[in-house]
Amino acid sequence: MFQEPAMHSRTATRAWVGAIAGVLLGSAAAAYPAAAAAPASGGASVTASSAGPVDSASPYALVKSAASTLLQDLDQHRAEYRQDPAKLRMLVDQVLLPHFDTELAARAVLGQNWKKATPDQRQHFIQAFYNSLLNNYGSALLGFTSNTMEVLPFRAEPGSAYAAVNTRIRRSNGSQVAVNYQVHNDGQQWKVWDVVVEGISYDKSFQQDFSEQIQRQGIDAVITRLEHGETPAAIKQTTGG
Repeated sequence: MFQEPAMHSRTATRAWVGAIAGVLLGSAAAAYPAAAAAPASGGASVTASSAGPVDSASPYALVKSAASTLLQDLDQHRAEYRQDPAKLRMLVDQVLLPHFDTELAARAVLGQNWKKATPDQRQHFIQAFYNSLLNNYGSALLGFTSNTMEVLPFRAEPGSAYAAVNTRIRRSNGSQVAVNYQVHNDGQQWKVWDVVVEGISYDKSFQQDFSEQIQRQGIDAVITRLEHGETPAAIKQTTGG
């Protein structure tokens, strides 16, 4: 998994939540064409990944095949992705974005503020949040290898449109982290809409980070702070300049 030589376990968990949330909010950004584009580093062209398709016919198949496809590609091209983060983002776009429920993810993070925000504010918040998370936590994905994730046996609730797929991630020190994927059937396929890491829900965690500051400063001020590189945790702790 990610390398954490000097990282406190809670900080490491937060980084993983951030990396996963970046993926989720990246899928939300894709719902808004003007916000979804990400420039390649150094202006160089980025070629499409050779990663295979993901099976979304069942909750278990979705998580198992998405993880396998992503991690195997990372194993093969890790050095290349370290040199060019834009290629890593393209891999995420290709393998994971189509399999996240963008509407549920974005609504969950903004909470009550989703209804209050204009379509333009929603678009800019999603893009600023996505970039902030990937810039601060995206490198955590590069620490994962294909042999560090185990998808646990899954039992579906008959007729339910919601399910949870539980996994375990093995850290470099041998300890394990519980990572549970909340999935939803949108009528056509199963999609992930929330990730719970060691009991921490990404949507609730980041909603708490933003809600007070949005109330104090307004959503536009929070968007500006994200665009300036502040992390959600930093925004929660300070009122800005």
